[in-house]
Amino acid sequence: MKVCAFIAEYNPLHLGHIKHLKYMKETLKAEKLICIMSGNFTQRGEASVLNKYERAKQAINAGADIVIELPTVFAISNAEIFAKGAISILNKLGVVDTLCFGVESGKKEDYLALAKELNNESKEFKKLLKTYLESGVSFAKAKFLAVKSLTNENFDENLINSPNNILGIEYTRALLKCNSNIEICPMLRLGDHNDNTYKKGITSASSIRNMLKLGKIKKVKSSVPKFVYKALKPYPFAFDKLIMASILTSSQEEIASVYDCTEGLENRIKALSKDNLNLEDFIEKVSTKRYTQARVRRILLANFLGVNKELVDNALSADLYAKVLAISNVSKDLISTINGKSSIPLLTRKSDCENLRKTAKLCFEKDVLANDIYTLATGEKTNEYQTLFV
Repeated sequence: MKVCAFIAEYNPLHLGHIKHLKYMKETLKAEKLICIMSGNFTQRGEASVLNKYERAKQAINAGADIVIELPTVFAISNAEIFAKGAISILNKLGVVDTLCFGVESGKKEDYLALAKELNNESKEFKKLLKTYLESGVSFAKAKFLAVKSLTNENFDENLINSPNNILGIEYTRALLKCNSNIEICPMLRLGDHNDNTYKKGITSASSIRNMLKLGKIKKVKSSVPKFVYKALKPYPFAFDKLIMASILTSSQEEIASVYDCTEGLENRIKALSKDNLNLEDFIEKVSTKRYTQARVRRILLANFLGVNKELVDNALSADLYAKVLAISNVSKDLISTINGKSSIPLLTRKSDCENLRKTAKLCFEKDVLANDIYTLATGEKTNEYQTLFV
């Protein structure tokens, strides 16, 4: 049985995602599709447009066989940690043959070659990385320039010029680091998925969210499946004041303990928080060329949820869990198949969750907290311990 995995946020699920699912089934001939999906908060440091159970159900309706939640500690982190966390879970399931991810450019060989060099973190590499970072370029570009300087290889810079390509590189790096047998399969996506301008048909999730923020739900009807369109609602939700309150009540030391809050950024955050009580204005003021808005959002969200660097580091080195959000009724046999090969527990009921210990327990408690806070802001009550059979 060929099992293909993919990592998604489905924020929201759109026609480009449908194309990806069809590609895995029709071109790759996958018999089962395993989805690792972010929960109620995403890698951009924002709340998802629909709750995780609704999005998991939609993923099953679109063709996935099982949807497993990416723990919150990874889901709200930078691309490297997001990828490491997801790959760790997929690799420990013991049943995945192929990882398929959407990219804007590049072939399998390109991703493998660059990822291999990026994993060779020598003293010279670290010295060059620091030099390039000090010049003000992004972390992804600094790593790319350091590798290019050391190897003199003509790597394609487009591989680090889009979020999807960067994630593809990080997935590949993570697989190589853990000596995984899972093969990669980059799939070229149609259109510009970094473009925030809405287009009918296949368009970016960002552009769809922008339409929802403007209250123009009907406008996106041609870009999402019918079962997604029926569930859409005005967005965003009322998290702004909650997040601003957490900044005001947190000490500089607490903010500094968050991943990616470096070089005294906590001082800038605290200093600007009192005079900029509107979250969007505040993020714009804090952000610089070096500290992007997405990075600042992640820092603020991690501080809000109490996800610090120590917890993330411990989670990366621990055996956590695979929390099943939803499974297809015709694929219930996957539960026993995975249980027979997985080195981490598969959580499908409350008793499974209650058996977690140490770091796994702490991480799951953050998933529960994230779910409770999402419920507080949206008014939608969901049971953190349930598994949907669709």
